[in-house]
Amino acid sequence: MDKILEVMGLKKQFKLSAKQQRLEKSGRKIVQAVDDLSFTANRGEIYGLLGPNGAGKTTTLRMLATLIKPDAGDALVDGVSIVNNPEKVRSRIGFLTSELKPEEYFTPSYLFDFFAELHGVSQDVRAARKAELFDTFGIGKFAEVKVANLSTGMKQKAAIAVTLAHDPDIIIFDEPTNGLDVLTAKVVTDYLLSLREKGKTVIVSTHIFSLIEKICDRVGVIIDGKMAVEGTLPEVCAGKLLEDRFFDIYAERAGEQA
Repeated sequence: MDKILEVMGLKKQFKLSAKQQRLEKSGRKIVQAVDDLSFTANRGEIYGLLGPNGAGKTTTLRMLATLIKPDAGDALVDGVSIVNNPEKVRSRIGFLTSELKPEEYFTPSYLFDFFAELHGVSQDVRAARKAELFDTFGIGKFAEVKVANLSTGMKQKAAIAVTLAHDPDIIIFDEPTNGLDVLTAKVVTDYLLSLREKGKTVIVSTHIFSLIEKICDRVGVIIDGKMAVEGTLPEVCAGKLLEDRFFDIYAERAGEQA
């Protein structure tokens, strides 16, 4: 298989504020968000990172997108190091996370043009790309509506369109269907599948097992910042490790958040 992403021993820790320490009631001053994480993704596949909330998925993707630096380890994105050449990595990926929200004063059309120009996309290509994506996601009649006045689903679809303005070969989505209604979530998942058909590589994180079942070729299960098990979905589901560790911890975390 043709590897397009190779993650090698990524580590990231964060200091906890006094308030966070009080909320945790643990007394620890440092949390190890990602702990020696390694995995690979192949060209033209959808790779899923599955794990309960707080497992380290978002931190991992933020490192791959070069938004934060790893404390140790590295990753090669189509052969380019996230540590040594982050700017070149950014030109090759599209990254979408709910933590990065589009400026609500601007319109989808303006934001698309801004980011397309940022990536050096010519006006002709930009116009064709915008027309295609806005038609796919039904954004057309909302193109000149301020983001602040869009529904949650339309904001998400506009954000996806903007993320793909430069037609990247590697697309990284953090919880792509989080907070969406059923119909909008289906539009998003169908589009992710269409990206794979076009030969794109999609890295998606989620805590929703059914999403992994629908779209992913391979999956890595992250627990407490570490890779617990990795493989195709049948391989992962057949493993006792997933049953014993992931679902027990998932249930425990869900109970804590209830």
